[in-house]
Amino acid sequence: MKRVLLIIAATVLTLTAACTPSPNGGSGGKAYRIRNADKVQFRMLDSVNALRQASGSSVVQLNSQLNAAAATHSQDMAVQNRPWHFGSDGSSPLDRVARTGYTGTLMGEAISETYESEVETLAAWMEDTGTRAVIMDPKAVNMGFSWFQEQNGKIWWTLVMGN
Repeated sequence: MKRVLLIIAATVLTLTAACTPSPNGGSGGKAYRIRNADKVQFRMLDSVNALRQASGSSVVQLNSQLNAAAATHSQDMAVQNRPWHFGSDGSSPLDRVARTGYTGTLMGEAISETYESEVETLAAWMEDTGTRAVIMDPKAVNMGFSWFQEQNGKIWWTLVMGN
């Protein structure tokens, strides 16, 4: 566990160059503004794979269909203004993944509403037994990851694992 925390800490330090703190619209803290959006998915993939390898699990790869399902849900959570696993149309994670044409099996979904970076969000997910189990599932081979950032800096994150 100490090794996992060191990996996360090192990644967070590296990430600070890619995010700019800005006021989050009234809560008094700082929000991260995502710059270099094309690199966010790869930083998350690298971080997830480092954690998986440290625990003896195989690496996963990004899947465009799972990325699309994650992007759709992140935007929809922002519209609904609540982090939950159901779409405004009543869709479940299974429905969203099926709509993209993904032929594998959905292993699980992790979601978050935060003003923090993707690596800080991953660290929070790893502290929760449910989302940790999704991320570390040894049967997972594919990952989808996306987000939606509001004008005030709030970020809606979605990570989907499949095999």
